[in-house]
Amino acid sequence: MTQAVQTFTGGPIFDGTRLRDGLAAQFCDGALVTLAPLAELVAPGQVVDLGGDILSPGYVDLQVNGGGGVMLGDDPSVAVLAQICAAHRSLGATTLLPTLITDTREKTRATLAAGIAAAEAGVMGFGGLHLEGPHLSVARKGAHDAALIRVMEDDDLAALCEAAAKLPKLKVTLAPENVTPEQVTRLVEAGILVSLGHTDASFETCVAYARAGASCATHLFNAMSQMGNRAPGLVGAVLDTGALSAGVIADAIHVHPASLRAAWLAKRRGPGRIFLVSDAMAVAGTEATEFELEGRRITRREGQLCLEDGTLAGADLDLTTALRVLTRDCEVPLEEALEAATTVPAALIGRQVDLTRAGYPLAEMIRIRADLSSAAPVLSQPVLP
Repeated sequence: MTQAVQTFTGGPIFDGTRLRDGLAAQFCDGALVTLAPLAELVAPGQVVDLGGDILSPGYVDLQVNGGGGVMLGDDPSVAVLAQICAAHRSLGATTLLPTLITDTREKTRATLAAGIAAAEAGVMGFGGLHLEGPHLSVARKGAHDAALIRVMEDDDLAALCEAAAKLPKLKVTLAPENVTPEQVTRLVEAGILVSLGHTDASFETCVAYARAGASCATHLFNAMSQMGNRAPGLVGAVLDTGALSAGVIADAIHVHPASLRAAWLAKRRGPGRIFLVSDAMAVAGTEATEFELEGRRITRREGQLCLEDGTLAGADLDLTTALRVLTRDCEVPLEEALEAATTVPAALIGRQVDLTRAGYPLAEMIRIRADLSSAAPVLSQPVLP
């Protein structure tokens, strides 16, 4: 059988930790064979000149509400999940967690069922689900519908634990106001990634929930108790607690670059890290200027998505733009920024990004423009042997 060999050269290669110059990436039948100087490859096959662009593992986005003109909450189905994944793949995100914001019990159950079906169908790019609510705090609801926010009950806990066993990964954003530490521990024992968010809880409470098993925070600085001189809040808990990672919407709108720079420096010590999320809505991957969110009109203007009262409602962001903001406005080294879009979020959902080992799929590689203006997958479909 003839093997399909493709070799990418002529630009830096991000291996999951470092940018490697002067090397070529050779793939055989859709899997990485080696990183080596082009002159050392005996049979390079089809050679692709990157022209100075970056070859990188695809982005991993753990917070995506919609894309391609649809929201997950509009119609939780395999078709919609596939449409969202395809839209974000065109923007460089090859693995994502489609996100359902606070909704009814019935819609939540339907979303879990659709996610399980999508996993069984092998929907390309589907890495699991993220439920952002409904167990949040009304005081920090943001664009969520306050009428649908509620306490986590036993049947909610059971449904989440059952679904987690059938999904690649399940992430749940919750607030201590409506979930107990014991419930958090149960969720984590079931393999669920628990994230604190949309909460007005105190620093002490948030630290206690981290001890119970919560391991990250949702869109750092937004919809959470802020850091004050005597009350550090969830922001302070994230910055001070090594076990907590945090997603951030790096569009220079949701978070000021100076605040993000300070947070980045605080989290450098680890082990918890900051990672990039798009918090994208239906307009991602389209030219649409507005859409509806549960009957409420959302307008798209100058990089912002807002309700009629001016409340931010998700973000008009892709992760390449977030990389640009992080490196240019926050002075974060490009290698660290790339980790925040790939390696760090991947590890949170149990995936490994490492091009120093053979076997990484070509279908999950992207080409990022050298000026960080755009990114796209190097393949539209996986290569089959």
